[in-house]
Amino acid sequence: MIFIGSGSLLWRAVDHTLAAGRPVDLVVVPPGQETSAGARAVPLLAVTDVNTAADRLAAASSDRIVFSVNNATILREPLLAAGFRIYNIHNGLLPRHRGLPEAAIAHAILNGDTAYGATLHEIDAGVDTGAVLDTESFPIADTDGFQDIMLRGLRACTLLFERNLEVIAAGRAVPVPQIEGRGGYYGRKALDDLRELTGHPDFSRATDLGIFAAFYPELAAASRAG
Repeated sequence: MIFIGSGSLLWRAVDHTLAAGRPVDLVVVPPGQETSAGARAVPLLAVTDVNTAADRLAAASSDRIVFSVNNATILREPLLAAGFRIYNIHNGLLPRHRGLPEAAIAHAILNGDTAYGATLHEIDAGVDTGAVLDTESFPIADTDGFQDIMLRGLRACTLLFERNLEVIAAGRAVPVPQIEGRGGYYGRKALDDLRELTGHPDFSRATDLGIFAAFYPELAAASRAG
């Protein structure tokens, strides 16, 4: 298996895979994170755009399975045409919460959503539009803020991966196409749009990032607009 991504969410998935006795053929991280593997004996590739390394991934892969975990790079050709089964762990319920998790969470609060969660889905040529294998959802309480939802979303991501690793490895996954027209996309524009919503009664709850302030500077800047 090949992993693409960064941070603790990625390495928890790698550790679980190793503990399950499954092969980790390569871990692809952004430049500057070459030491993030620590003492783990796994092959590591640091590259700015993994799409340019499709041949390297194809040569390393033993099972044609690729996981995208906390990965900020949109996967495109030629990687998508290299014969892999590529899966993404998305922090958000698809198709409702496509795009950047930080933007989706803020808008979920502002929109009055009553549930959030994580989605395991196939990667296709769109952005978070691939067929869904599994979801893990939880309710949003009236008192939940950004930090609460993000923490629970991250835990849901880990649970999804661990619950489905063997299913995917054994080729038993049954993806279900997403229903078109039932989602929203929360990208950079959605972050900018928050500046126009400072008068919303839940603005502070949606943009008080807590321990995540340093991780999402654009959202932190938008929150200061209020």
